[in-house]
Amino acid sequence: MDFIFMLTHNDQTVSNCLKVFDIIEDIGIGHIGFKDVGVDEDTLRMLAKKIKEAGATSYMEVVSTTSRGVRESIRAACRIGVDRVLGGQDIEYAQTALTESGAGYYPFPGRPVGHPTKLEGTPEDIADDCAYMRSAGCPGVDLLAYRATQADPLELVRAARSGLGDGYLIVAGNVDSPTRIQQLADAGVDAFTVGSAVFDATFAPGNSSIAYQCEEILAASRRG
Repeated sequence: MDFIFMLTHNDQTVSNCLKVFDIIEDIGIGHIGFKDVGVDEDTLRMLAKKIKEAGATSYMEVVSTTSRGVRESIRAACRIGVDRVLGGQDIEYAQTALTESGAGYYPFPGRPVGHPTKLEGTPEDIADDCAYMRSAGCPGVDLLAYRATQADPLELVRAARSGLGDGYLIVAGNVDSPTRIQQLADAGVDAFTVGSAVFDATFAPGNSSIAYQCEEILAASRRG
């Protein structure tokens, strides 16, 4: 599976994101992202540039759950220049807006609410949404499985995998242990994001450094 390191803590980009990137640049993480809140757009543009120059795939996750906010974030993603945009559900607008930049769009299935975002929806809802999103041309989805309020997270993952077919399934939020990574791998997940567990140093015991936490997550992703 792909490990997507999100330079985020408590659902916003960390203020020292550029310094953190410098710390982890050479340890082999091929997927690095951030959210559209926490720092200014110029900083995010610089960060996206550094990620691309390092040969990694860049991600921006949309925090807003309002239509207006999602559209503003998608326009910002175009200006920032990321490879993949995660979140929101405005598929038609996103695909049109992102055409020139070439960024892929990975929306949220289910019903995301609030900030920090929770996920409402049954496994049936998730499967139906994933099937629709894939048929609408999305290369994959961003599933907030461990933020679920109405179903077991792994049931939602399996439902998403079924509905998505061969699409790229990302699980975001609260992936904080090797056990969860293995469970996601067994359920057919393609990628997962980790942010706060790195900055809180809760993923792996023994060393609180950002580089160590990332290396342990990377090793777990390869085992999965």
